[in-house]
Amino acid sequence: MKDVHPEYNEIEVTCSCGNKFNTRSTMSKNLHIEVCSQCHPFYTGKQKVMDTAGRIEKFKNKYGTMVR
Repeated sequence: MKDVHPEYNEIEVTCSCGNKFNTRSTMSKNLHIEVCSQCHPFYTGKQKVMDTAGRIEKFKNKYGTMVR
């Protein structure tokens, strides 16, 4: 039963916000993520809304009257 489990290595995780931290994983390379506890709205309490080309306004104009 030797060599049944994968290696459990320490890796560095880098978030797109610039936050870096170390964790342990079965992955053998460092990891890049988009959100972490330092930038996720659930943890920060700040909502970030990115409106590309007025899509939110276009949606509200089209479906805003349908919402009850």
